[in-house]
Amino acid sequence: MTALILDGKVVADVVKGEVRAAVAGLGYQPGLATILVGDDPASHAYVRGKRRDASQVGIRSIHHEPPASITDDDLGALVDAMNGDDEVDGILVQLPLPGHLDGEAIVERIDPAKDVDGLHPFSLGRLMLGRPGLRPCTPTGIMRILDHYGIGTVGAHAVVVGRSFLVGRPLAMMLSERGADATVSMAHTRTRELASLTREADILVAAAGVPGLIGADHVKPGATVIDVGVNRTDAGLVGDVDFEAVVGVAGAITPVPGGVGPMTRAMLLSNTLRAATARRVST
Repeated sequence: MTALILDGKVVADVVKGEVRAAVAGLGYQPGLATILVGDDPASHAYVRGKRRDASQVGIRSIHHEPPASITDDDLGALVDAMNGDDEVDGILVQLPLPGHLDGEAIVERIDPAKDVDGLHPFSLGRLMLGRPGLRPCTPTGIMRILDHYGIGTVGAHAVVVGRSFLVGRPLAMMLSERGADATVSMAHTRTRELASLTREADILVAAAGVPGLIGADHVKPGATVIDVGVNRTDAGLVGDVDFEAVVGVAGAITPVPGGVGPMTRAMLLSNTLRAATARRVST
């Protein structure tokens, strides 16, 4: 058996085409503010990609790159300024922030109407309640991949390995909410007999941040495997799944790179469009 490769680049191009067409018909140009603090090479690469994507779909990029020594108060003041700027429809503070900064407090400072990362407690609360709103980009991108490739979730057993508020927890809620209707088990690196649980999964999501955590013996033959891991090693960029071992067991699998990553950026654009439309209608 050779698994179907779930190409996130292909799906991301579809999403970007949808956003580009919608932006062209708006009559105004949405604005996305990005705030990048520090010298982390990965963060700089991510933000460059996000700004490039924005320009490709007609979204104006408003970039701020304060020094790594910035204080919580000054960074909060910058977020406040973006909150009050009518030309800014979405705000993204690139995480992680340098260690001396309170990342949670800064995210909470963002106006929920401009929270295009979908990580504000207000946004996550609406997700918990099953109400519409801005959703976290990576879980939303995963759901879009499943939909694009016709991988059904209704009645499926999904196992999510990872419990972060960025991916694991919101994804578990999305998979189990009405319409998706999966039965969801959550696990993590300290789960006992992890392989026994993951072998029960029709849809297995690895989002623990541990290179090669999921091997062939963790996967039920024919299962769909979504690898969210982005781990920089001496051998290069690898996921949480041992791709070469699992590709011969799974029915479908996302690669790293080129799987979930492009979808995270694409859904940021979709969220920015959604935020812009909602704000302009309300005002």
